[in-house]
Amino acid sequence: MTIPARLVKTVAAPLDPASADAPKVLQRPGRRLLVQRGDTEVVAFDLDVPSAGRAAEVRFPAPWPRRFGTVTVSPKLDTAVFAGVHAVRSVDATGSTRWEVRHGCWSADCSLTHVSFDEYAHDEEHFYADGGSVAVSADGELVWAHVLGPRGSDSATQDGREQWMVLDATDGRILGRVDTLTVASCSEHTPHPDPAQMGLSIGEGEEGSPALWGRWDGQRLNVEQIGIERVLLAVSPSGRHVLSVPLGQWSLTLHRVEDGSLLRELDAEDAVPAHPGSTSEDRVYWDSEAAFVDEDTVVAGTSECDAQYGTTRHWLVDTREMTLRGEIVYPFPVSGPARSAGDGTWYTVSADATSVHLWQLTEGN
Repeated sequence: MTIPARLVKTVAAPLDPASADAPKVLQRPGRRLLVQRGDTEVVAFDLDVPSAGRAAEVRFPAPWPRRFGTVTVSPKLDTAVFAGVHAVRSVDATGSTRWEVRHGCWSADCSLTHVSFDEYAHDEEHFYADGGSVAVSADGELVWAHVLGPRGSDSATQDGREQWMVLDATDGRILGRVDTLTVASCSEHTPHPDPAQMGLSIGEGEEGSPALWGRWDGQRLNVEQIGIERVLLAVSPSGRHVLSVPLGQWSLTLHRVEDGSLLRELDAEDAVPAHPGSTSEDRVYWDSEAAFVDEDTVVAGTSECDAQYGTTRHWLVDTREMTLRGEIVYPFPVSGPARSAGDGTWYTVSADATSVHLWQLTEGN
């Protein structure tokens, strides 16, 4: 069965892909923000606010080039928060630092606690540093940060131990933290509509990929492990469920957020037909990203394993029984995974990273 998708809009990326990361869409309460990171700046704007000549764009000067970390923006577009090799830094649109939390250096052979980026800007060993990540809560009041200790004279952080922190988004004050007991090469936050909850996937290379779920009760950060070798993909609109895949990406898995329990799985090789151009030896597996269209419906792709054949395939999944409803067909070829854009939509990025396409299901699907 094929299920047609309707194009909602196409938005041009604000930065040249030759010197910028691919654009992303961040879901915020009642808003969809397009964000793109370049080497010298981060550009963000609200996708649902018409603006002639991009008058609503906000540009944040970057404190260090994009190879040295990741970034996110606040729901009100008043700050950008950078996760770097040596610090988490919040800046406003003038480039002024609102606050900074320094931490241990993510470069494997460096034991220093750097004061500034200039100390290692030209050191090739730092070009390939590991890294953490940051996310801003749904209400913009909290920053969740995965960092590496130590933090100078801070006795609460032991040397070399990674921590998950909850920070006050206004001043960077540390409100709570826990040791993750991980050895990360990278990490990625998975936002939740409840500002007091957040998911975190930590990549440890060949060692594994713990998936953690955090809850902030106003006094203490409590963390549970959802899986040892698992990657979180997306949270349902109600916040009751979260999707994941194991490291091998063979099964799409639905969990209950309340306790992390596994509810249902959909095995790719059992459900998804082989690509028309594949051989019998090719394995079918899910992408490491997916999108909830509504509480019971997910758009999940197999673009990563389809890439060698040139045609990207996306699938509509009913999570109530974890069944495949059919293949999504687009009015023109798309590339890459399906990513959640909120309000019943998902997005894809063009192959040349110059535009973002927002999609929704046609009526009756």
